[in-house]
Amino acid sequence: MATQPPYRTKFYKNKREGKVNGICAGIADYTGLDVTLVRIGFIIALFLSSFSILPVYFLAGWIADDTPRDVALESADERRFWQGVRQSPTRTARDIHSRFREIDRRLADVESFTLNNNRSLANEIERLR
Repeated sequence: MATQPPYRTKFYKNKREGKVNGICAGIADYTGLDVTLVRIGFIIALFLSSFSILPVYFLAGWIADDTPRDVALESADERRFWQGVRQSPTRTARDIHSRFREIDRRLADVESFTLNNNRSLANEIERLR
């Protein structure tokens, strides 16, 4: 039976970098925040809620999946990219589209330079068409 690839936009708990259940480390991975800030925020929320958030924390630790190996081993650039996708998929798609437009423009410039400065290459390309 084939296994599903890991979803890069899903929340996973991070037991490798976590202290208790890995929920704060998972939130930090998911949002791109520093794990220390997430832990401090959780402690503040814990006291402000009179410890009523504690069952939610352990429930999240019980329900959430562990980070798959493929997701855990990705580079920092990949991690930043997927955090951007989670924050705003539309903006990320626009960024990718503009990058491809820029690459296409640069490739057209290279092609134009090559064909204008090398008539024998241009004639060879025309003959192959």
